[in-house]
Amino acid sequence: MESNLSYIDVRDVKIYSGRKVNFQLSYQNIGRDFNDSPVVVVNHSLTGNSNVSGKDGWWKDLVGKGKLIDTNKFSVLSFNIPGNCFGNEKNDFVDELVLGDVAKAFNQAILKLGINNVHSLIGGSVGGGLVWEMGILNPDLFDNLIPIASDYKSSDWLIANTHLQSKLLENSSDPIFDARIHAMLTYRNPISLNKRFLNQHDGNGRKVKSWLDYHGHNLKNRFQLKAYKVMNKFLSSIDVESYSNSSFDELMKKVKSNVYIISIDSDLLFTDYEQREIYKKVSLVKKNVYYFQIRSDHGHDAFFIEYDQISSFLKRCFK
Repeated sequence: MESNLSYIDVRDVKIYSGRKVNFQLSYQNIGRDFNDSPVVVVNHSLTGNSNVSGKDGWWKDLVGKGKLIDTNKFSVLSFNIPGNCFGNEKNDFVDELVLGDVAKAFNQAILKLGINNVHSLIGGSVGGGLVWEMGILNPDLFDNLIPIASDYKSSDWLIANTHLQSKLLENSSDPIFDARIHAMLTYRNPISLNKRFLNQHDGNGRKVKSWLDYHGHNLKNRFQLKAYKVMNKFLSSIDVESYSNSSFDELMKKVKSNVYIISIDSDLLFTDYEQREIYKKVSLVKKNVYYFQIRSDHGHDAFFIEYDQISSFLKRCFK
């Protein structure tokens, strides 16, 4: 995959701590040439990367030829969040960063590429938090903001879960394995697991345990401990208000983009209640905001699964 990555340097970015740093970012560009086509920027989730389409693309059912985000029509751009261990970037300051710093670097990279207008900015989970951060930092850059299963500010519930994740990552004798097992219980929900496994056994005991162990081993084999710690910190640091030193309501008044808020009715991590409250808040200051609820038993992970529902809601945006 390294051969498909491009790199860009973004210099003198003032991060939240107050000092200036030079970012090296890796990214992938698929579809049409971004110099003469509408651009869609896709933000990846916690253990994801810039590989959004093609045979091994994590969102290949939504991004590709003839798909919702049609690469025959759009130029699709996806950056790797610094520290996610997918590229060979040299950013020795990632431990100092919050998600708003990443948003600032991404926006500056987009502008440095000569892109002055982005058709759509889309992402789920921490990638959706990054949508809020990027869209508010540059309120004129994006025509459409599409945060999926995310929030503009890390909630107390999210902080509680990322705190437990950080304890597992710091103190466990098998940190990635154990943290991933816990994380899977926030990415899915009781209905999903109970319907799937039906109290069944396999040769090793209950099937649900084997399934959790599989996900623990799988992530352990492809992800790095430092990357998990960095990405977990980013998930806990979503906070457009602190970085911008203003209230969410006032910030949204300046955002010209259409906003498509996509919720999941069974999400335990970013609850549907949160999403409806955000929609109400934005609706008080903007008319071009839309809300859609994915109906699914699969919980937070439904944005990796319920492609037909997502496509149905967003077809007006990507027509």
